[in-house]
Amino acid sequence: MAYKITDDCLNCGTCADECPSGAITEGEDIYEIDQGKCTECGTCAEVCPNDAIVEE
Repeated sequence: MAYKITDDCLNCGTCADECPSGAITEGEDIYEIDQGKCTECGTCAEVCPNDAIVEE
């Protein structure tokens, strides 16, 4: 299942630091997940301190 980052993102960068496939980058307002690189492992959702990453 694909993941997305919601508007609850705090821009802390924890998800990007922990993403094993490098699929998360800093966007204009919040971090973004490149669906082409995402392996749907769920690591980003597990480490997000604000629960801002959810399954689509």
